[in-house]
Amino acid sequence: MLLLKGVSKTFREPDGSALPILDVKQFGLAAGEQVVLMGRSGSGKTTLLHVIAGISRPDAGVVRIDGCDITRLSEAGRDRFRAEKIGYVFQTFNLLSGFSALENVLLGMSFASGRPDAARARRLLDRVGLSRRLTHRPAMLSVGEQQRVAVARALANRPKLLLADEPTANVDAGHQQQIIDLVRETCREEDVALLLVTHTPEVAEQFTRVDRLEDFNQPLSVA
Repeated sequence: MLLLKGVSKTFREPDGSALPILDVKQFGLAAGEQVVLMGRSGSGKTTLLHVIAGISRPDAGVVRIDGCDITRLSEAGRDRFRAEKIGYVFQTFNLLSGFSALENVLLGMSFASGRPDAARARRLLDRVGLSRRLTHRPAMLSVGEQQRVAVARALANRPKLLLADEPTANVDAGHQQQIIDLVRETCREEDVALLLVTHTPEVAEQFTRVDRLEDFNQPLSVA
């Protein structure tokens, strides 16, 4: 389902010096596999997710998802591919402030082919405990509720791969397990591969496979 080979990514510092972030020889997930990714702050976890999602293009390497090397696609092509194949739960939610919770989920569906499925959108929002918040805009929701909308939106299009960047970081303790259960159960039911970034040991210990980024990403300093 997901295979990275020889993937590297370097950013430029303000003084022009190079800052290598990624140097991944190989990393992959099987279809339907659920994996936790851990690593120290600033180690490149979010950058890796952005490269996998096609938000950022690597300097070199292959990023193959469902048989397609997305590094060969144009920016517009990567956007279309992401809309149809990848769900993404961002740390910062990325909800549209002028639209309700339900409309945010439906808009997420509209970027992919096919008609938005209002019944599925309502069902997902109900599963994250927001059945009474469907018409609320983000500013009317708590931070944790906004995160739950973001989770529902990421699952809405029945993606082949779900990327979740600290999905419980802004959720109160009472809803953290609900979010994890929703993500895992939905991925299991629909054979979605899951790559979940977390710093929370209680979340990680629920997964059979837990990888540390430092174990397979070893960028070298460059001049």
